[in-house]
Amino acid sequence: MSERAAPYYCPYCGDEDLEPYASEEESYGWYCRSCSRAFRVKFLGIGVRHS
Repeated sequence: MSERAAPYYCPYCGDEDLEPYASEEESYGWYCRSCSRAFRVKFLGIGVRHS
């Protein structure tokens, strides 16, 4: 099973033209070819709530 959470669209511009992105410091990122932004998605859990 992959540890990568796959987004369906860019959270900045809404486009679906995404590709996996990894830098030297971080891995499991995504790069949007439409707006040239890189971002990460992290799954926190089901029903996780912090007070």
